[in-house]
Amino acid sequence: MAKKSISSTTLKPPYDFDTSWEQLMDNQKFVKTFLSDVLEDYIVKQRWYGGKASKLKYIELDEYFRIQQHEEVYYGLILEVNFVEAFYQHYFLPIAFVSDENFAKDDRILPISIKGQEGFIIDAINLEAFRKVVFERILTAIPNDRTRVQYHKSLLFDNCTYESSRYMGFEQSNTSIVYNEKYVLKFFRRIYADRNPDYEMSRFLSEKKDFKNTPAYLGSVQIKDQEGTNITIALMQEMVENEGDAWDYMLKQLNTVFLNLEHKHIDINSLPRTEDFLRLDIRDVPPQIIDWVGLNIFTKIQKLAQRTAEMHIALGSEFEDTAFTPTRFNGDYTVWLKNRLLYQFQNRLNTVENNLHKLDGLALELANEFLEKKNIIRKRFVNFDWTRLKGERLRVHGDYHLGQVLVKGDDFYILDFEGEPESTIRDRKVKQPPLKDVAGIFRSFHYAIYATIFNNIEDYKHSQEELFQASEILYQYFIGVFLGTYIDEIQDANINIGYHQERIFLLKYSLLEKAIYELGYELNSRPRWAVIPLKGISNIINT
Repeated sequence: MAKKSISSTTLKPPYDFDTSWEQLMDNQKFVKTFLSDVLEDYIVKQRWYGGKASKLKYIELDEYFRIQQHEEVYYGLILEVNFVEAFYQHYFLPIAFVSDENFAKDDRILPISIKGQEGFIIDAINLEAFRKVVFERILTAIPNDRTRVQYHKSLLFDNCTYESSRYMGFEQSNTSIVYNEKYVLKFFRRIYADRNPDYEMSRFLSEKKDFKNTPAYLGSVQIKDQEGTNITIALMQEMVENEGDAWDYMLKQLNTVFLNLEHKHIDINSLPRTEDFLRLDIRDVPPQIIDWVGLNIFTKIQKLAQRTAEMHIALGSEFEDTAFTPTRFNGDYTVWLKNRLLYQFQNRLNTVENNLHKLDGLALELANEFLEKKNIIRKRFVNFDWTRLKGERLRVHGDYHLGQVLVKGDDFYILDFEGEPESTIRDRKVKQPPLKDVAGIFRSFHYAIYATIFNNIEDYKHSQEELFQASEILYQYFIGVFLGTYIDEIQDANINIGYHQERIFLLKYSLLEKAIYELGYELNSRPRWAVIPLKGISNIINT
């Protein structure tokens, strides 16, 4: 993204400008005032601001553009937030001018006077008039739009009229608006000099593959920056009526499972185990496990495995669009993978060493094992021999976990294809083994099981050690039943995910990668929960 050479400064109110709103962004005095400490103070308080762990240095204006319908004008700003640590992030902020204080109760940024009219610059998303303009511009978008601000309407989006709009809820990185109680428009706040993978994946799955178990793609807003790069600003999708996400659903189910240990007088020591990564049908699950856990949770896992496989089948059956065609493992991918993981691993080693004092009990024991076996783990990452792998790489979800799945009756809907938050936009689009997504769900199962124990420990009569023992048995059956359905579906569709030993290698490799990724967050944010990824790491390196 090209940069305008405008330095920020600190000025004192009143902010008075003898310029019309339509020419305000051409006023250098206004831009300097807007980019001052006032904007910095505003941005750092926003939920969508992702730089809270770093020290903000200054903000520059990279781009601005009009979001307009007839005479109604708003501005979209692309802000470059620079940090003391010598890196930067880009954010999208639409702004409006309001003179009525009733329209400026939320997200006031700057009190100003324009040609003698006093008012406020606010985040335009708070303004219903702005939300209506964006909705109607998408509805009336022309095919093959070549203008700088490009609105797109999918053929899947039936013509309608604007009725209502509201905030969807408390999101972190984006801002979603519900229209007519039927559609959701997601404004991307952290933006990149490229098309957003969420837009690419949603449009591909809906329009090209007719994949039904994701919110249907309906439209988008993109801009072309001064260098001609397409930047995704917003994504319109169908609103899926649901009963919440699969994470909350699983926590409720698992609480019952652990209460059953006492209610059904389950002897944990006599519970039968299964082999790691052994494919299971529900009929293969021993009666003692079914008696303890129940049948419903296993049928739900089978359904989730089916929908996951169908997503990968859709992503693996493209032969025209090179962004989505399957590809083989090769040397370039291997170099990229190893460099990325070894850098991340060294970072996590440092984090563990610096946070040992926060740990005790099993977590401390596992953390010491992690440090003692660092060379074994490093060797695991280095020993990625692509010449022995016969499967294919696909575009994948990339950040697949139970929180990215909606529950609707007995079915599941998959959403949020942006990829791992820590990864660059290019890395998120690298084709990966689809089993990396499967590993993401398996880590999410592991988290849900342990989170249930941590959240409800006082309700259970068994010791934490006994509950952890039961947890590992339960986890084995969860992944076994998932794999049984997933691999059957994938193989029936002739998607090549490798031979048996290759699949186990890729699963272990991806599970280790995921758990090490998680470890950094837990040690910095929730040290008590660090035992979960540490246990996941221990399980892999000791098998």
